[in-house]
Amino acid sequence: MTTKEVIIKNRAGIHARPAALLVQIANSFDSEIFLEKENNRINGKSIMGIITLGASYNTKLTVIAEGSDEQEAVDAIVRLFENRFEED
Repeated sequence: MTTKEVIIKNRAGIHARPAALLVQIANSFDSEIFLEKENNRINGKSIMGIITLGASYNTKLTVIAEGSDEQEAVDAIVRLFENRFEED
């Protein structure tokens, strides 16, 4: 299992467009991918799960991946957060 904490830095938080990008990247990996916010863990490959997290600006999330390509999956998702979902 590989984990990494991220902080949402795009002002709008995770709404439909960033959630869709996140799911698109997550689905490109074989590993199971989860996002966790305050002990609420959701499937990182589920757009509805991501949106229901209610993750807004400056929210801290933990990215979790388990599987054969877990490190690559976490790295790719962390990059998406670091690039502010290409919004700002």
